[in-house]
Amino acid sequence: MTQAPTLLEMRSITKTFPGVKALADVNLVVREGEIHAICGENGAGKSTLMKVLSGVHPHGSYAGDILYRGDEVRFQDIRASEQAGIVIIHQELALVPGMSITENIFLGNEPRRRGAIDWKAAQLRALELLEQVGLREDPDTLIKDIGVGKQQLVEIAKAFSKDVKLLILDEPTAALNEDDSRHLLDLLRGFRERGITSIIISHKLNEIEAVADTITILRDGRTIESLDVKADGVNEDRIVRGMVGRELSSRFPDHTPDIGEVFFEVHDWTVRHPNSDERLVCKGSSFNVRRGEIVGFAGLMGAGRTELAMSLFGRSYGTYLSGRVYKDGEEIQLKSVSAAIRHGLAYVSEDRKSIGLNLLDDIKTSMVAAKLPKIAKRGVIDPVSEHRIAEEYRDSLRIKTPSVDEGVVKLSGGNQQKVVLAKWMFTDPDLLILDEPTRGIDVGAKYEIYGIIQRLVGQGKGVIVISSELPELIGLCDRIYTVFEGTITGEVARRDADPELLMKQMTATKKSPTS
Repeated sequence: MTQAPTLLEMRSITKTFPGVKALADVNLVVREGEIHAICGENGAGKSTLMKVLSGVHPHGSYAGDILYRGDEVRFQDIRASEQAGIVIIHQELALVPGMSITENIFLGNEPRRRGAIDWKAAQLRALELLEQVGLREDPDTLIKDIGVGKQQLVEIAKAFSKDVKLLILDEPTAALNEDDSRHLLDLLRGFRERGITSIIISHKLNEIEAVADTITILRDGRTIESLDVKADGVNEDRIVRGMVGRELSSRFPDHTPDIGEVFFEVHDWTVRHPNSDERLVCKGSSFNVRRGEIVGFAGLMGAGRTELAMSLFGRSYGTYLSGRVYKDGEEIQLKSVSAAIRHGLAYVSEDRKSIGLNLLDDIKTSMVAAKLPKIAKRGVIDPVSEHRIAEEYRDSLRIKTPSVDEGVVKLSGGNQQKVVLAKWMFTDPDLLILDEPTRGIDVGAKYEIYGIIQRLVGQGKGVIVISSELPELIGLCDRIYTVFEGTITGEVARRDADPELLMKQMTATKKSPTS
C-alpha cells in the first residue's frame, strides 16, 4: 500500500528555556490525512513541540527546521500558522464564557460587509460549522451555558472557520466524560475520511491505541521512536515501555493495606445548589473512612462527587442544609476552610490551575501557602525554613525543576500536581481528599502519585479519591462509594468491584445495601 505524502516534517528541533533543555534534536514526520499521536511523560516536551510548530514559540527562539507541504516555514506568531491552515486547540480552552457560540467562533476573524461585522452571515456560517462537528446548539447560546464537551466542539468549529488543514489537539478528552470523549474520537475519524490531518496529545493510552495511525513517543525532550499502530501491533503496554523506558508490570505499586478503625464519619449531609433553591447537590449523604484506607467515589460527570467534597471542606460550595460530621467519635464543625484545615482535612481540587495553585507564585511559596503559621516566627515567614521544606518535598515527591524558586507555571502538569499535593501534605492532614488527582497526567507520573497516596495511608491517614476513571478506582481503592444525582447509591469492597457493577450503581436511582 502506497504511503500518503508527507504533510509536515520537523527536523532537529531544539528549544531551551533558562536552566532547562525542553527539546533536543526532536524529529517528527506527519503524513496527510492521518491521526498522529504524540505520547510521553509530563515534561517530555510534547506541548513545547506543538507550540514551536504553531508559532507560540516563534522562529528564532528555537533551532531546527519545519517543512510544511514541502516548503520551509518560519512562523513568527500563531496567526501566521493559522493562515497556513495549522490550528492548535490547547487543553485550557480559549473561549470567552460571556459571549455566544457565534461570537467565539469568529472572535478576531469576524465576517464583514461594507466595513461592519455581518452578524447574519456569521450566524449562518456558525450553523454550518456546528453541523460539521455534530453540535446541535443555538449559535446564540452563551459559552457558559454549555458543558465542557460542547465547548470542545465549539473550539473545533472555530478551527474549521480558519480553513484548517492540520488540527492539533492537546489533551482534548482530559476533562470529558466517556460519551463526550467517544463522540470526539468519532469526529476525528470522520475528519480523517475527509482528508484532514490531526495531531493528538493524550495520556489516555486506550484512546490513542483506538484512534491513532501513527504514534511518536518523546522522552526527556528527545524523539524515542515512531510506531505504525497497525503494522507494529501497538498496544498500551508497548506505548508505556516507550514512554518510561522500562516495563511497568503493573499500573499500580504493590500495596498491602493496614486498615484501622473508622475515624471520619458523615451523616445525612444535604446541600443546596448555590444558584438554585430547588436543586439539591447532596441528598442525605452518609459515609465513613477508616485510618489507613483509600476510599473511592465513582460517578458520572455531574453526579455530585465534587460538590460533596467541596461542601464538606469548609462549606466552600453550595448552601448547607443539614448533616453532621464526626472525627474520632466527636462531632466537628467545618464552617470555614480554616476550620476544616484545623480539624485535619485537606482538599486537592480537580482544577489545579485555577483553584489548586496561584500560577504567579514560585514553587516554594505554593508549597507552604495552606499553613503559613507553621513556618512563621512572630508573624513573619522564615525564608530559611520555607526553602528547606520546599527542598524536602521536591526530593521526596521527585518534582522535576532546576530550583524551588522557579514559577509553578513553568512546570509540567504532573509536577504541578505534585506541588499541590505538597501544599496540602504540609498541613499534615488526617484526611486528604483528592479530586481527579491524575487528570491530564502521564502513566509514569500516575504511578508516582499512587505511591504517594499509599505512603500517606501507610502513616495511618485516610484518603478519599474522586475519579472518573473506573480502572483507577478499582486498582487503587479499598472501598468505593457510587454517586448518582447527589445521592450515594452504593458501597463496594475492593474484592467485589468491577466496572459493570459500579456503572450499574452509578446510574441507580435508589440507594442499594452497603457491603
